Amino acid sequence: MEVLSPEEILQTLDDRGAVDNMPFMPEMLRHAGRRFQVSASAHKACDTIDTYRNRRIDDAVHLGVRCDGSAHGGCQASCLLYWKTAWLRPVDGPVPTPPSTTAPVTAVNTAVVDRAARAASPKATDRRVKYSCQATRLVEASIPMRQRDLRQYWRDWASGNVDLWTMFRYMPLALYNTIVWRTGRCRVIPSFEGLAGSTTPTEALGLQPGELVEVKPMDEIAATLDAHGRNRGMYFDVEMMPFCGGRYRVHKRVDKLIDEKTGYMMNMKTPGVILENVVCKGCYHPERLFCPRDIHPYWREIWLRRV
Repeated sequence: MEVLSPEEILQTLDDRGAVDNMPFMPEMLRHAGRRFQVSASAHKACDTIDTYRNRRIDDAVHLGVRCDGSAHGGCQASCLLYWKTAWLRPVDGPVPTPPSTTAPVTAVNTAVVDRAARAASPKATDRRVKYSCQATRLVEASIPMRQRDLRQYWRDWASGNVDLWTMFRYMPLALYNTIVWRTGRCRVIPSFEGLAGSTTPTEALGLQPGELVEVKPMDEIAATLDAHGRNRGMYFDVEMMPFCGGRYRVHKRVDKLIDEKTGYMMNMKTPGVILENVVCKGCYHPERLFCPRDIHPYWREIWLRRV
């Protein structure tokens, strides 16, 4: 697919800089005119703001391109960007080598796109910057979807997002976990129990991008979690369990990111870590099954060890 020119993109946007409430963000303008292969269909996404369930998104794809946060206060979440089909055109031929990622866009008036990166504060006296982005507006840009809507799983397979082996492996597990949650019997699979009590331990390794680390076994990580599965407020999700024991390189340290619920920037008291090629695949939670957002989990350094 080829991203349209800035002039063509601006013609598709409403006065809020969006198509179907999905904003076109300033960070996306540098990709105008470039060619990409579609990395996944973005026909659904897990709602990390309200319900924590999958919601339907129409006419959108992922191109494997992540937000660098440059227009959003340096947010370090590295969210996978959504591309509405209105911003793309199909093309034939090879994908060219990407040009510089810092090329400025000055040929058009991009004020509507720039305005879309900010939201009005609910209180006139609030001097904090309230950001607006695809993550904070995901609920507006999507439609509620029932877990038992089987069409979503057909689209997961037909689009190439999920292969048959993955479906046959995880869909029976999702059915089992759904029954467990509704009946309150047995335990969901997989599961863990935090053992640290109310005061969770900390460890500072000072990890830097490029360093090789090993994720500790689940029993060691459980010893750092409270009864809610958190270490100093950071949640360890079951989707992170498959990475236990694996070795990965540090992609970046995360000191600040936008709170998707409020739009305000959050500064972490203790930095988290993002690992290369480690993303949530939505395989274990039935209501987020096969979500293609590829969200980066955040790792406490106490859950890792240097190799």
